[in-house]
Amino acid sequence: MKFSFSWLTRDGLKARALRGSSLTVLQIGGSNVLRLASNLILTRILFPEAFGLMALVQTFLQGMKMLSDSGVTPSIIRSKNSDDADFLNTAWTVQVCRGLILWLLTCILALPAAGFFDEPMLAQILPVTGLSLLISGFTTTKGATAQRDMRLGLQTAISIGTQAMGIAITVLLAWWLENVWALVIGGLISTTSAVVLQHYLLPGMNNRFCWNRAAFNEIFSFGKFIFLSSALGFIMNQGDRLVLGKYLPLAEFGIYNIGAMLATLPFMVSKALNDAIVFPLFRHLPIAANPANRRKVFTARRLVLGASLAGNALLAFAGVPLVDLLYDQRYTMAGPVVVLMCLALVPQTIFFSYRAVFMAAGDSRSPFFFVVIGATAQVPLLLLAVQTMGTFGVILVPGLVTMLLSPLRVRLLRRHNGWDTRGDLLLGTFGFATTGAACLLYWDRIILLAG
Repeated sequence: MKFSFSWLTRDGLKARALRGSSLTVLQIGGSNVLRLASNLILTRILFPEAFGLMALVQTFLQGMKMLSDSGVTPSIIRSKNSDDADFLNTAWTVQVCRGLILWLLTCILALPAAGFFDEPMLAQILPVTGLSLLISGFTTTKGATAQRDMRLGLQTAISIGTQAMGIAITVLLAWWLENVWALVIGGLISTTSAVVLQHYLLPGMNNRFCWNRAAFNEIFSFGKFIFLSSALGFIMNQGDRLVLGKYLPLAEFGIYNIGAMLATLPFMVSKALNDAIVFPLFRHLPIAANPANRRKVFTARRLVLGASLAGNALLAFAGVPLVDLLYDQRYTMAGPVVVLMCLALVPQTIFFSYRAVFMAAGDSRSPFFFVVIGATAQVPLLLLAVQTMGTFGVILVPGLVTMLLSPLRVRLLRRHNGWDTRGDLLLGTFGFATTGAACLLYWDRIILLAG
């Protein structure tokens, strides 16, 4: 059989999907390799408390982003007007205004957040780090249109390049300052560089301030449920960090965050591939009334999920020895965090990919309902778990809630003929069997998380 590299140069949908998949894996893989390398260096320069403090800051900022997600990028990807200048400029204007509002809110909430978490430094760090929200608001819409068309090469190069530069600067600052401000300044430099380079290097129309009522109404109509579901989704995705950030000492929280960073690597790759490839495929190949399209898109989804769950299983078995090899004794409890979290991430990995079904169909309402139910259930479960089972229980709660919501998800997916029954059963069995075996292997260390 002759192997062909024609997909590197062709412009068809399949070729772009293959290139996009490769580039997305390269971007996420390269990004996380750089982040891991940075982490290994910085853990030898800074104390665990610094990582705990920055984890709190990043959780807060992530919450601000998700609590105000206007759905601009998904709107551009799915809209028939996404090549119209007024539509793109209005979307960009909405994004800039959102960034400004988020930064102002961060400044206002910095002092209350410092009091809630009993960390006075948050009052100083949050307003400065929050500038990244303002800067990110100026990100060009060229990136969203490139994602729509699955042309991701230059965007990938910019992302990896600016991250590498930011990490190098952060390490130098950490060596010089020996405190958490090195992480703050390095992050701002990386964000600013990415925004500037995307404006100047990505092909397409340069943005300007514009307000078109029809364009805004389209963005708002589609994005209002994304806004609501994203706000509640923050509780589901970051609730563990909010709870543990309140209950754990900073050093222990920093160790937990390192374990979570490692454990979520396969999930982040899967999430990026779904956003960059599977979502656009659902848009280009409608599945509701076309069995052939359904087979093609589900095949792509299964490949993404299979690779992600295989990586998740590998990490579950390698998590403890990997942490022992890479980190010193202060961080040893990050190992069992990795293993247990890999188990909890199996249902989240499977069901996240279905977001594309609803978004491509223009249905942002349906996901909102199960996010409401999920957030309502997760808050009391997290509070109960942290008081009765400690970190052990908190790690398992998001996966448990995802499983409890699965009947509702399936019911909503069937409206769009979008549930891959066979694929989910096969991949789910594989995911739970492998990560469950890893948990049994390291049970003597995992159970310490409940103490």
